[in-house]
Amino acid sequence: LMAKPGLDGHDRGAKVVSMALRDAGMEVIYTGLHQTPEQIVEAAIQEDVDCVGMSILSGAHMTLVPRVLEIAKKEGIFDQVLFLAGGTIVLKKDIDALKELGVANIYGPGTPTKEIVDFIFDFFARGQSGE
Repeated sequence: LMAKPGLDGHDRGAKVVSMALRDAGMEVIYTGLHQTPEQIVEAAIQEDVDCVGMSILSGAHMTLVPRVLEIAKKEGIFDQVLFLAGGTIVLKKDIDALKELGVANIYGPGTPTKEIVDFIFDFFARGQSGE
């Protein structure tokens, strides 16, 4: 699931990443712009997804991503879904804090799409338990 939480209106990066994932053989569901954390988790549940990618360029990542994770925990899907984030998340303290909350990886501006594809394939190839 590729999601655009919040009021950010720029989705080119999310669409580029979505196409790269699709081209690599993954099924991708794009939620569209202006999704609330509740809508993102609901879509993840309805679509029974393995991974949620959140693209944020608005600077609200320290509010929106933790809220998505909080709702995912409440709804019982946090441990079954890989959570990723990307966009203009560049401060080390923000990256560290989001990873501490459960985001598996964060992709900043200019990240090659192959890096994202490889991370997802590697994650599921070794199993969610890290085997």
